[in-house]
Amino acid sequence: MATPPPQGSGRGVPVSIPLPAGMPPIQPGQRPTPEQIQYVQQKLRVDAEAAGMTVPEFIEQIRKQAAQRAQQQGQAQEGQGPPGQPGPGGPQGQQQPGGQGQQQQGQPKPHQHGPPQQMRPQRQAINPGPPKPEALAMAKFLRSQDLKTRTCILNGERRDMFRVKRALRALESPAYEKARKKNPLLPEIKDRASLENAFKLLPLSMLALRVKQIDPPPGPNGKKAKRVKGQWNVKIEQQQEAGDDMYYAWLYEGSQVKRQLYAALALVAIFAVVLYPLWPLKLRLGVYYLSWGMLGLLGLFFLMAIFRVILFCITYFAVPPGLWLYPNLWEDVSFMDSFRPVWAWHETEKPKKKKKSKAEGGGAGASSAAFAASTGQPAPASATTTGTDTQVNSGEVQQRSYVAPKVEEDGNDDA
Repeated sequence: MATPPPQGSGRGVPVSIPLPAGMPPIQPGQRPTPEQIQYVQQKLRVDAEAAGMTVPEFIEQIRKQAAQRAQQQGQAQEGQGPPGQPGPGGPQGQQQPGGQGQQQQGQPKPHQHGPPQQMRPQRQAINPGPPKPEALAMAKFLRSQDLKTRTCILNGERRDMFRVKRALRALESPAYEKARKKNPLLPEIKDRASLENAFKLLPLSMLALRVKQIDPPPGPNGKKAKRVKGQWNVKIEQQQEAGDDMYYAWLYEGSQVKRQLYAALALVAIFAVVLYPLWPLKLRLGVYYLSWGMLGLLGLFFLMAIFRVILFCITYFAVPPGLWLYPNLWEDVSFMDSFRPVWAWHETEKPKKKKKSKAEGGGAGASSAAFAASTGQPAPASATTTGTDTQVNSGEVQQRSYVAPKVEEDGNDDA
């Protein structure tokens, strides 16, 4: 009868058939001869008829038995098998996997001697699919909070990126408790473990993933691309953890109803412009006058910009430092703030205060040089240190004649 090999499991288990003595064995990696194939097929057919099965059912049974034996042999090698269990070639090796599972469930786990094995944390795989309702509720709440997001480039697309600790603070805030009363899908947060588990709903549902900063890809000429200040090129990390200093990128963009509505309005506006010749006469006349009015406002704006430059040039020499009309006209502010205030003086940069370390160092050096000169010794080297460069100035060595100090006699001194 066919005997399976001791290793392998499932459908990947090869079935080996003993060949007669006069026939050469099948070498691994070589194609069997037609005589060997014919003998194996005939042998399988005879054994299947003896077992009352078809050939595919018989082969499947052999594979299951081989998988069971391989599993038992692996447990015996790791020292995890129950004591007294027979080897792979014993009578239990011919049992089906279902019967073995029932027998193991009915028996208690034996006591294992030796050092306890360290439990490894189980990693939950992230499978793409429809997000859970709890994760969607969590994402909607965090999207409505101020997480101080910044723009990043993920796979060539712009995404919003946030720091984990800001999201955790938002989940511990009173606003989350109020939102949870209105939406029961939001999970309850009691401690740090429940807080991280609630946050991990985002990566498990592919709504936000942990990212890491990388260098920007090279340009078309192979040169290193210029890094944009405040903008990161990121990639997705394999381990989706929830550390305070980690960064996550949003894949969930929120409700698309408003965006779809704006797109529909844009299409309607373009279609209406295309149909301008079919408009009523009064409507076309109104648009004609309105366009001339807008053109006049645009020309007035440019005239005002030229006039403010001329006014500044005149006042710069007449009444320095100069006068600006609408100083915030070209600033990055709102439309109304561009005209506030109406006028202002030109601001000049204040000169930076120089550090006094050089002057103080020079004074100390002069006093030490004077003391050395009074004692007839060479002047010591002086060093001055600034914020950027370090300069060492050696004073000139001057040899002076020694002058003894004068001592005046006091008449009140008792000899």
